[in-house]
Amino acid sequence: MAERLTIIQFVEKYTREFENNTFLWEKTDGKWNPTTFGQTREEAYRVGAGLMSLGIQKGEKISLLSEGRNLWVIGELGILYAGAVNVPLSIKLEESNDLIFRIKHSDSKYVMVSAGQLQKIRNILPDLPLVEKVIVLDELPEYGEKEIPVSEVCRLGDAFLAEHREMFEQRYKSILPDDYANISYTSGTTADPKGILLTHRNYTANVEQARSVIGVTPEDRMLIILPLDHCFAHVAGFYTLMSYGASIGTVPSGKTPMESLRNIPMSIKELQPTVMLSVPALAKNFKKNIESGIKAKGPKVEKLYNYALNLAISYNKEGYNKGGFSQCWKKPLLALFDKLIFKQVRQGLGGKMKFFVGGGALLDIDLQRYYYAIGIPMYQGYGLSEATPIISANAPAKHILGSSGCVVKPMDIKICDEDGKELPYGQKGEIVIRGENVMAGYWKNPKSTAETVVDGWLHTGDMGYMRDKDFLYVVGRFKSLLISADGEKYSPEGIEESLVENSRFIDQVVLHNSQDPYTIALLVPNKDALKAWLKEAHADVQPDSDEGRKLMLGKIQEEINSYRKGGKNYGAFPERWLPAAVCVLPEPFTEKNHMVNSTMKIVRGKVEKAYEDRMAFAYTPEGKNIVNDRNLASL
Repeated sequence: MAERLTIIQFVEKYTREFENNTFLWEKTDGKWNPTTFGQTREEAYRVGAGLMSLGIQKGEKISLLSEGRNLWVIGELGILYAGAVNVPLSIKLEESNDLIFRIKHSDSKYVMVSAGQLQKIRNILPDLPLVEKVIVLDELPEYGEKEIPVSEVCRLGDAFLAEHREMFEQRYKSILPDDYANISYTSGTTADPKGILLTHRNYTANVEQARSVIGVTPEDRMLIILPLDHCFAHVAGFYTLMSYGASIGTVPSGKTPMESLRNIPMSIKELQPTVMLSVPALAKNFKKNIESGIKAKGPKVEKLYNYALNLAISYNKEGYNKGGFSQCWKKPLLALFDKLIFKQVRQGLGGKMKFFVGGGALLDIDLQRYYYAIGIPMYQGYGLSEATPIISANAPAKHILGSSGCVVKPMDIKICDEDGKELPYGQKGEIVIRGENVMAGYWKNPKSTAETVVDGWLHTGDMGYMRDKDFLYVVGRFKSLLISADGEKYSPEGIEESLVENSRFIDQVVLHNSQDPYTIALLVPNKDALKAWLKEAHADVQPDSDEGRKLMLGKIQEEINSYRKGGKNYGAFPERWLPAAVCVLPEPFTEKNHMVNSTMKIVRGKVEKAYEDRMAFAYTPEGKNIVNDRNLASL
């Protein structure tokens, strides 16, 4: 059995093994500056000792609210060296009550916060009587009540280490593998968010498991573009890369979320990462930018690019089975196209990228085939925070496009039906896992803990099947199955993804049926694409006219009808599962309106709650017709 390391023992081991390697990259004063593994450890000592000097006791909680940066990493390590528990908070939390709930519920005594997020904490400080100190990660001209700069914490740490080094070492050596390291809050898809209790051993076990499928070298460099508070970036980025002696860089934060997003392409170009983590929303964005660049080069280049792309896709198949005797004539052609076209495309992503690891929601197979064809495979992985989070992943050595990857080892997995009975390979059911990566439970929520972890087995709530003993396929939510009036259960995800993928007029869609007469679609249209179509097909009709809006609604209906008899997508899904009524919505699902969570997944429960009245209307004769007053008003 593997040695049960704490995060502290893990950090001590790897920061000494790779002492002089660069671990952190951060852009300051216009250039990317390195911090070595050894320097990272020493800085963590200073912060940890400073926290002890302020009076932090073992097991106390500290909330951390900051953009990704060196001080996020060093801040977490300092908290852990002091024997405390980090409560990482998402910077996407805008509502005061969201932050108040998490900080209060976790019993946080201190808050560590960047200048960019400080105002959020200042606004709610009167509602946080338990908070003793607010540690600001930036230098400011002046500090408010209870505020202290991190530089002061480090100064206190230096003094503490000079006088009480033995006490500091005693503290971090007293930490045990089953002590809590983090309370990581869920997005709160229904009621209040749950605090997932993750231990030191949960983290180090999951890194060991991740290494059974994902391999990098000390020369590799990852740009972390996902929030560090999210378990996926936390483990697959920060800790896994540390174990390989590789380095991580963070995107400079902008003054606005939009500016931060714009800093991503610049950071990729400058830092030239070899590997990145991604989620489907970002993958689609990168693809869109690549294709816009190709289009701008004119029809000849675009035609050649499309030919090369289709040739590569047909040659690669599902990755593991690419090529073959009948395909060998394509090989020299593909080598030529790679040199002429795809090499240039890869320059847009820094020129050194070997692969992406995709997490969060499911990445559709066409997108996987696309990235594989251009020479930067996007390997789909699967996990959830309650599993710290990695459960499976595709990787260069072993992959099947369309799958959720090879199950990490050591870990037990089974697929169960509704009665908890284990199902054979190929049959769909709930994904249930057991291993050292399974959370310790939900903080202050024994009821949910008992429902989710049964006899050491974590019930994920996700539906999937095992192809064989290694490869897992995740196909949707086990518990978000739709139920028709006659009791038939079916998964909405495949239909939703297909509608969005196959229609440029549909941006987002959520299907609903809870033993109702028929399925309805809550649909976010792409208004620009609809207007462009209207201009082309009916040049004399204005988009803001009644006639224009009716024609656009007709076009949306046409896209859905393409899945019915006589349509180009007929046969993809049983017709009885298709939406018989459509609610065209006035605004997209976003993080701001809480309908999308931090991993860009649509939160079904929140969408349904927000549009309860529209759903009720869709079950009336008037609402069943797509051309109705409410849909017209949404356009």
